[in-house]
Amino acid sequence: MDISGQIALVSGANRGIGRQFVLELLDRGASKVYAAARRPESVEVTDERIVPLRLDVLDLATIERAVDAAPDVSLLINNAGISTGAKLVTGDASEIRREMDTHFWGTLEMIRAFSPVLAAQGGGAVVNVLSALSWFAAPSSGAYSAAKAAAWNMTNGVRLELAAQGTLVQGVLLGIADTDLTAGYDGPKTDPRDVARPSLDAVAADRIEVIVDDW
Repeated sequence: MDISGQIALVSGANRGIGRQFVLELLDRGASKVYAAARRPESVEVTDERIVPLRLDVLDLATIERAVDAAPDVSLLINNAGISTGAKLVTGDASEIRREMDTHFWGTLEMIRAFSPVLAAQGGGAVVNVLSALSWFAAPSSGAYSAAKAAAWNMTNGVRLELAAQGTLVQGVLLGIADTDLTAGYDGPKTDPRDVARPSLDAVAADRIEVIVDDW
């Protein structure tokens, strides 16, 4: 995919990695970027090609409205996420479910809703922002790790199903990015733009998986 001229939708676009995807897409010549967030008024519009869009991946009605508002999307970037810090055995079960609902079900519902849109554009591409914790767990991130592991293998399954319509499905795996989500982490962090850049490089090269950092 040549990013120049593409129309993208980025979830969780008001800050962090999502915001950097928006900026990098614009730098590469995307003709329009739907910057989706639960509060679209929090999206900073610095370019006329940025279109704020209300979206909550836990709310099917907002996903359906997003499809209606963005029927021309050729590149879907599923970045929206949370981190509750819930432990699997002793943590709040509702928070564990919220992790799974966000990272697995929310991402899958976005793909299910937008796959016909991508097909109409000739196939397009899907990028799922995952985590190194898709592959291992830490004591303080049991719920997050389980949800991201589910999202990683869901990404593999969706890739096989959407191959017939010519849709590239990419997984992006990283350790700790310097975002509001990781403000309490005291250690080396990756610049969020250094997540967006290799991902979009890989989209242009038809690569299905991106390993961002040493994690």
